[in-house]
Amino acid sequence: MSTPSTYDIIVIGAGPAGQKAAVQGAKAGKRVALIERERGIGGSCVYRGTIPSKTLRESALHLDRLKRAGEAFQFNLKPGTHIATLMSRLEQVVQAHDSFMSRQLRRNGISLLHGRAHFLNEHLVEMQTVDGARQQLTAKTIVVATGSRPRNPKEIPVDHEHILDSDSLLSMMYLPQSLMVIGGGVIGCEYASIFALLGVEVTLIDRAPYPLQFMDRELVEQFVQGLEHHGGRYLGGCQIADVRWDNVAHVVTTLQDGTVIKSEKMLVALGRQANIEDLALSAADITVSDKGLIPINQYCQTNIDHIYAVGDMASGPALASKAMEQGRRAVRHALDLPIGDAASTIPLGIYTIPEMASIGLDEKSARERYKDPLIGRAKFEEIARAQISGAGYGLLKMVADPEGERLLGVQVVGDSATELVHLGQLALQGSATVESFIDNIFNFPTYAEAYRIAALDILGQVAKGRMEKAA
Repeated sequence: MSTPSTYDIIVIGAGPAGQKAAVQGAKAGKRVALIERERGIGGSCVYRGTIPSKTLRESALHLDRLKRAGEAFQFNLKPGTHIATLMSRLEQVVQAHDSFMSRQLRRNGISLLHGRAHFLNEHLVEMQTVDGARQQLTAKTIVVATGSRPRNPKEIPVDHEHILDSDSLLSMMYLPQSLMVIGGGVIGCEYASIFALLGVEVTLIDRAPYPLQFMDRELVEQFVQGLEHHGGRYLGGCQIADVRWDNVAHVVTTLQDGTVIKSEKMLVALGRQANIEDLALSAADITVSDKGLIPINQYCQTNIDHIYAVGDMASGPALASKAMEQGRRAVRHALDLPIGDAASTIPLGIYTIPEMASIGLDEKSARERYKDPLIGRAKFEEIARAQISGAGYGLLKMVADPEGERLLGVQVVGDSATELVHLGQLALQGSATVESFIDNIFNFPTYAEAYRIAALDILGQVAKGRMEKAA
């Protein structure tokens, strides 16, 4: 074997987390190798996850906007519509994204290597290419960012034709008449709401009484109402006894209480599992948890100080934004560069229909930390922009301290929620007061007006409390 190639930083995996880590290292003047097993770069986010699902989602929203445009228009999808026709821009979007990422890597002088990587020891990595050639690499800092894949339980026979996971769902040739979705997490809820909007009869099932347990309950209730408004239904507190394909036309789901539900297709969305099997982590003495994740500290360090794990390898929601921040944070820590506190204000964005977003403390967390936080609400039905868009349902919640002075968090559900939350993010980072939202002027008509309405709600509660005390 030839002498190992020496780098300052080796990054394994070219998804959002790995790319950000590699670019951060290169911009700091370090020699970086980025190893990716797939032909393209971008990981599941580009080819099987975020971009494909959001492209289909955009088509569903366009159809809905046309339907809402006026009674003079009649827009309905034909039965058996080919899914490819709803995602005609996907190849163009993916190619554009791949081209941009490739140029960015070249511009920063990053060595992009294609092959399967595994550890030989804590400083030495071996990569095997498609043709079987082997190459050894060594570095002072190694970042593991190999992402994840759908977790398919043994008791559900995923065949990728009738019973699908999130990687195979969009390979369906045509739009099914009915779809059973198992799992009330981010992926399950996003796809359930998309297909319901496209006119598919959707049933979403989960063990929990309500989906998206980590989100504000009031927002989730609005999501479930939206799902039902579009013809879908949520069945909470359900245990699945059996799932089978009847070899004719239906996937048959039997619940523990004996209820039988038939659907043309099924999506199994019961979380994801980290891609760690081929890494030979034990050779580097890297600890792995019982859940198959790599435990990390606040800087994304593993139990081996110079080896970092970022993105879906670690715990927490599998969000591209979180993964990218972890990649940046890990490399800056490794290079002893200022890290900043951006990790404390990473927004959550969930692209359900209606979409949801959160930053900072939600109502439940605030009540646990403060005795009586003040909650300001702005219903979208009060906002002209929402009425003009025909999307009059939605809500912005502003969470403040008991005095109604300091902003603690913002949660939004409805049109543009994932964009709107960034105003709250900047306000939290700048330690803005609730009153500052009233002092500022917002364009009319805009969704941003919701911040002023919510702030007025809080200050109204403050004034009412003072009057009651005075009385």
